[in-house]
Amino acid sequence: MHLTGPQKAAVLLLTLADRHSEKLFARLHEDEIKDVSIAMATLGAVDASVVETICKEFCENLGATGKLIGSYETTERMLLKTLPPDRVAQIMEEIRGPAGRTMWDKLGNVSESVLANYLKNEYPQTVAVVLSKVRPDHAARVLALLPEGFAMEVVMRMLRMETVQKEALEGVERTLKMEFMSNLARSHRQDSHEVMADIFNNLDRAAEGRIMAALEERNRESAERIRALMFTFDDLIRLDGPGVQLLLRSVDKEKLALALKGASDTLKEMFFRNLSERAAKMLKDDIAALGAVRLRDVDEAQAIMVATAKDLAATGQILLDDGQEAMIA
Repeated sequence: MHLTGPQKAAVLLLTLADRHSEKLFARLHEDEIKDVSIAMATLGAVDASVVETICKEFCENLGATGKLIGSYETTERMLLKTLPPDRVAQIMEEIRGPAGRTMWDKLGNVSESVLANYLKNEYPQTVAVVLSKVRPDHAARVLALLPEGFAMEVVMRMLRMETVQKEALEGVERTLKMEFMSNLARSHRQDSHEVMADIFNNLDRAAEGRIMAALEERNRESAERIRALMFTFDDLIRLDGPGVQLLLRSVDKEKLALALKGASDTLKEMFFRNLSERAAKMLKDDIAALGAVRLRDVDEAQAIMVATAKDLAATGQILLDDGQEAMIA
């Protein structure tokens, strides 16, 4: 198991008594605290043999015999012993938010759809400053998602932009940190059932059925919560006509036929209704021509359609309203 320097430091601090780790944290620079805190929060399980090796490297004869678990909770608990609560909250929000040492590095790791949704409500000049500081490929994807007229205003300001004054740049950074990044970090604290629903959405049908059945026996309430949060192929029935038509245009025809091969008659009919008579006949012929297909291939094609629907929803082209209703934006 290869560990970086900050990860080794995190392991060592977790092995020490609180009174010793408190003194070490108090002597670290702010950037070092961030690096070690990030490593500690994402460390996961560390085997005992690795712990012993690291302790030997630091000339500590601790003889650890168990495993250490590095998590957000243990990190926050340790930081609270040495730093003020508001500073700890700030560090933890930065850890939970996108990775990156600077604000612009962090923005570069934020989904373009999320960033565009935030920036469309800002002044064009502010957006111009932000897009001039992030990677060109990321800026291009964000720009493409902004409303057309607004995007052109941003482009014109970027063309006329000279060197941004330090005070103005610091002001934009401060606003992004206080409003956008802070809210983003908090929104990343997903409920465990939401995390499991995302995982179940990516299981093949056989594995999903097997694991869900076992979970129902152990904890029916959790199974029901997860099932309610999942968005499956059958949930596409909630799309309205324009939404279905956009999805049909966005999916490869071969994958579409394969996905519908295993669909219910009701779902097939919904898709056929949203095609021209000629296109619907061609699709029916494509499905019939497939013959016998493997269930695994059907599951994969249906998963592609679901993922495409989610991507369209993420960019605002269709709306999936709290898992209850779907419509075109």
